[in-house]
Amino acid sequence: MMTNPTGRLTQGQFSFLPDLTDAEIAMQIEYGLKKGYAWSVEYTDDPHPRNTYWEMFGHPMFDLKDAAGVMLELNTCRKTFPNHYIRMMAFDSTRNTESIAMSFIVNRPAREPGFALSRQESGGRTMRYTVHSYATDMPESERYS
Repeated sequence: MMTNPTGRLTQGQFSFLPDLTDAEIAMQIEYGLKKGYAWSVEYTDDPHPRNTYWEMFGHPMFDLKDAAGVMLELNTCRKTFPNHYIRMMAFDSTRNTESIAMSFIVNRPAREPGFALSRQESGGRTMRYTVHSYATDMPESERYS
């Protein structure tokens, strides 16, 4: 049984949907701004599921009230890292903690190499599984060229 027929990276909200358009991204940003969320843009070329700490592009946008400012930062990141995964993160600080309220991918490399699942037998009938990203087979600067 195949749980991800598209073979695409599925992290965050909307990950099983077709890519969001810029208008749809702006609508999600506007929704978050109305809720009082602060936005940030993050990128990576290592999309391993346990790699939760992507690189932050610029600074978190705590004081912005207009989606156009966030979209400007996103488009600058897209121009700088066109072959990386880029995601939007919305932080909710209403409870005096920095917790992620929204997260979704807005840019992908043209070719997503995927993952391998390695199985290793150990004592008794125990099986150990490891997920390996094919992207990391290449050096960081050559992963999506």
